[in-house]
Amino acid sequence: MLIQYTYVVSAVLFIYGLKELSSPATARRGNMISSVGMLLAVVAALLDRAVVDFQWIVLGIVIGAVIGGAAARLVQMTAMPEMVALFNGFGGLASLLIGWAALSADAETLTLITIVLSILIGGVTFTGSMVAYGKLSERIGSGATLFSGQQVVNSIIVLGILGSAVMFCTEPSSSMWLFIIIGLSLLFGVMAVIPIGGADMPVVISLLNSYSGLAACAAGFAVNNNILIVAGALVGASGIILTQIMCKAMNRSLANVLFSGFGSGKVETTKVEGEIKPISVEDAYYILEAASTVAIIPGYGMAVAQAQHVVKELAELLEKKGAEVSFGIHPVAGRMPGHMNVLLAEADVPYDQLLEMDEINPRMENVDVAIVIGANDVVNPAARENESSPIYGMPVINVDKARTVFVLKRSMASGFAGIENPLFYKDNTRMLFGDAKQSIGGLVKEFG
Repeated sequence: MLIQYTYVVSAVLFIYGLKELSSPATARRGNMISSVGMLLAVVAALLDRAVVDFQWIVLGIVIGAVIGGAAARLVQMTAMPEMVALFNGFGGLASLLIGWAALSADAETLTLITIVLSILIGGVTFTGSMVAYGKLSERIGSGATLFSGQQVVNSIIVLGILGSAVMFCTEPSSSMWLFIIIGLSLLFGVMAVIPIGGADMPVVISLLNSYSGLAACAAGFAVNNNILIVAGALVGASGIILTQIMCKAMNRSLANVLFSGFGSGKVETTKVEGEIKPISVEDAYYILEAASTVAIIPGYGMAVAQAQHVVKELAELLEKKGAEVSFGIHPVAGRMPGHMNVLLAEADVPYDQLLEMDEINPRMENVDVAIVIGANDVVNPAARENESSPIYGMPVINVDKARTVFVLKRSMASGFAGIENPLFYKDNTRMLFGDAKQSIGGLVKEFG
């Protein structure tokens, strides 16, 4: 009875911790509360199973703690999306192994079905996350990988999985069908993610997060563990909600994501015309010095340059001279959900200065200077103006409506989506080329 009460306490801590994670101001506390809940759940599960020999469990805890502690300290903020992809993948792999280990000769049909689901979803999550990791880290091509007959191949894989699952449930004593399911699920994970372009990785990350939760939920049914079911359901549901938010932010349907429709959209046919107008740090300073409202729009380039701290310093200097400073955060800026929020929180930027896209867009026409730091696709006006653009219809931050726009980039290279940005050629845009951290640092020195 005490075990079940502990499970209930753990579930309450999970739910409360998840609620706290919904706000940047309470996210750290929510993470700690959820961690305590997980510790209680693990201890209760071990006692519930009457495990006598703990040496391997203790060894696993020690190894996991060392790896987790080292990752938390050593992994750069720019590599955080890849880290999240790995976490999702290993969560899926754990569910696959749990489902496999739960197989017994006298298992009932319902248990066999949950084992299949645990293995299937876990396998897809693992290899899909590994492909996402490769794309995010650019160890493999970040673009969509498409080939003739791809949908036919995917359909054959799905039919193979379904057929093997039926045969496994009717003949659980034959391990051949189980191995076929494992192999096909791992293959399908790869096939499901390779058609997705790197610019859509925030959606993929949140979707794979949901998959990892669903896999854990299925594993919970397979081993008859209530808290694993609850925890998996919470992760799966929250991941789906986050996926829907990401889809809305990118003007994509959930069905489009689930059936790997990424990367096969319209091809841009309109050539951007105009003249690039570079600006120096000194000239940018004079314009900023006279500005009364400044909006800063961060993107992945800020993460690469690790410029979040110097950006905060610039914001403080602008505020000291009387300017109103805000940060416009697009839901899919960066390469994972909440990427920019994490970076700016690390730099202790006040939470009330972080405005979502719907909050900052109505103010943009009254902004004296908009500073775009390494963002490209999320500020691309082609999403509103060019029907032939692959991102047409995607909600973007309307920085082009500000009186003056500074775009900080290393070069004129296109963003992660590989789409040209007409913002760079508009009359009110000035390009400040160079490393973002050095450029912002130069502005800070000018104010000093």
